Amino acid sequence: MHKREHLGRYIFLGAFFCVICLFFIARLVSIQIAGQDYYTETSGEKTYTRTEIIQAQRGNIYDANGTALVSNEFSYNLYLDAGSLPTAAEERNAILLNIVKTARENGAEEAFSMPENPFSKKEDIVTLDGDFMETVYGRRLTKLLTDLNFPPEDDGTWEEENLSDAYDALRLRYGIVDGDGKALYNKEDAALLFALRLDMELHNFSAAEPYTILTDISVELISQILEGSTRGVRVSSEAERVYHFPGVASHILGRVGRITAENAEYYEELGYSMDAIVGVEGAEKAFEEYLHGVDGELTIIEDGYGNILEQYVSQEPVAGQHVYLTIDIELQQAAEKALADNIAMIAENGASSGTTLSGEDADAGALTAIDAKTGAVLALASYPTYDLSTFSETYGDLVQDEKAPLFNRALEGTYAPGSTFKPGVAAAALQEGIITPQTQIQDLGQYTYYTDYQPRCWIYTPRYGMRTHGYVNVSEAIQVSCNYFFYEVGRQLTITKIDEYCEKYGLGQPTGIELSEKTGVLAGPAYREENGKIWFDGDTLQAAIGQSDHLFTPLQLSVYIATLLDGGDRMGAHILKETQDYFGNVLFQAEPEVIDSVQLDDIVVETVQNAMKDVTENGSAARVFVNYPISVGGKTGTAQVSEDSSDNATFIAFAPFDDPQIVATCVIEHGANGTDAGFAIRDLFNSYFFPESSDPGAGE
Repeated sequence: MHKREHLGRYIFLGAFFCVICLFFIARLVSIQIAGQDYYTETSGEKTYTRTEIIQAQRGNIYDANGTALVSNEFSYNLYLDAGSLPTAAEERNAILLNIVKTARENGAEEAFSMPENPFSKKEDIVTLDGDFMETVYGRRLTKLLTDLNFPPEDDGTWEEENLSDAYDALRLRYGIVDGDGKALYNKEDAALLFALRLDMELHNFSAAEPYTILTDISVELISQILEGSTRGVRVSSEAERVYHFPGVASHILGRVGRITAENAEYYEELGYSMDAIVGVEGAEKAFEEYLHGVDGELTIIEDGYGNILEQYVSQEPVAGQHVYLTIDIELQQAAEKALADNIAMIAENGASSGTTLSGEDADAGALTAIDAKTGAVLALASYPTYDLSTFSETYGDLVQDEKAPLFNRALEGTYAPGSTFKPGVAAAALQEGIITPQTQIQDLGQYTYYTDYQPRCWIYTPRYGMRTHGYVNVSEAIQVSCNYFFYEVGRQLTITKIDEYCEKYGLGQPTGIELSEKTGVLAGPAYREENGKIWFDGDTLQAAIGQSDHLFTPLQLSVYIATLLDGGDRMGAHILKETQDYFGNVLFQAEPEVIDSVQLDDIVVETVQNAMKDVTENGSAARVFVNYPISVGGKTGTAQVSEDSSDNATFIAFAPFDDPQIVATCVIEHGANGTDAGFAIRDLFNSYFFPESSDPGAGE
């Protein structure tokens, strides 16, 4: 009776339980089958897509024979990703402090470069660095402050109170102080965070522009940093340049580095990431368009917690092209050694000579060599030099070195040519009919055509017994370097014609080389007028012998001689041979180019060329090339620098005489005697013509 009484309840509860079970079963079926579209859509709403740059591999640099000069070695960097980095100031700041402090605690201080903070605060006065505000980042800072309702005055500056308020607003923005202005960090951490957070904004830190915070770090350091908070912290690999001939061709190859504030706008217009590595000097800079390549793109899909759900390459990177230079690295090594040895020899001989101003102060110089027919650069040596592989470690010493090893004297050093200028004047006078190969002029010692300026021939001095050269023709005048002859010829030729021909020779003009160079100075009325000075008749006499205002680079002198030898056709100097893609396909090949021309008859070229041969066989340079296996043409030059230092020594030469292949110029600062600068060229010719023999039996 009792059981029957509760039977209805049991049936009801059982039926209710069955209904509940059927409901959940139906719901489960709906979720698994019919509900797929809903959950796919919901999942999509909770995922985030971002992209990262895949840096294109930078092209290598090779010499003309395919010997690798510069290639890549990969290193690791740590960067911040805006898409997944916490937005809350406290969390973001904690991650930044963890990264920097961990790096410093592990002795990797050099991996973190403290960004520049344009704000300076002393007591309650806040100022801005004026130089910084002129850069692209300064302009971005102006926009940032304007967006924060702190615009500058009409003159582009801020009132003291307004600037102070803007500074405080940024500190609040970065969570360095609370709403009441109370400091949330100690002074050191606050300064670090302010500089970092501001730098991130000024570098347009965003999903499209990650921010590199540590560079060239070890795997161990990466592991330690990632033990802390890892949200928004990413690791990238980067190719570091490796120099296969450390200390050789440094001025030619140049360096790579981060985009600086000065050129940020330029690279931004080209579509570069502000974190990109670019060439900043030498071939790295000159051939950036070939070497850089095209960056790729990695697409990353994450959930709301920053977990990566999927990633794929949405745009393949295109490696940079390989650049082949015209130099031969073995000849370049020989050139640098020959130059250094020559300078050391002159300094040593000068110090032991017992007389002053005889070369004991020789300490720097340059040596250039080009293909006589094409203008291709074969070697460019500048002394003293430096080592690119240790540049970062030695930079401080290099910039403070009084000898300026970073200065490329081959392309940017400008020097008075001295008597090496005379063959060019001779060619112009012969071509204009002022003289013939047979014309003789009597050297009277002192040139008295003008009453107010009467210079003497170099031999008409007490040191040489007040002698003269007597009657000389143009070939003899070049051989013995007779100043008197060229005073007379220069006066008749006029400075106008001298400059007209010399411009065509390439003196005072760009050589055409792709690297940075100085154009020098071609003396004349135009240059004087530009500088608010007057050109006098007597100045033409000095200009005709390579003095006055003339200043040329060693490479210009090589190009000038090659132009004379080629009958007046000036070939553009170039150091780029070709470029190739990753698979070895030639994409660009340099072709010899005539960039200027002046008519020089065969008899003119023959006369000047023979005279330069006489210089090396019977003239002032005979002691350098005595018993040399091949015929060489050359000219010495000595130019006064000051009364307190030895004269500069210059030597230009070409070989072989019958069919010139190579033209070289050596300038040694304070070398005292032009002839002595010829030993470096002789050693260079040894390496060029007799690579298997270090001593073909020439010279002293």
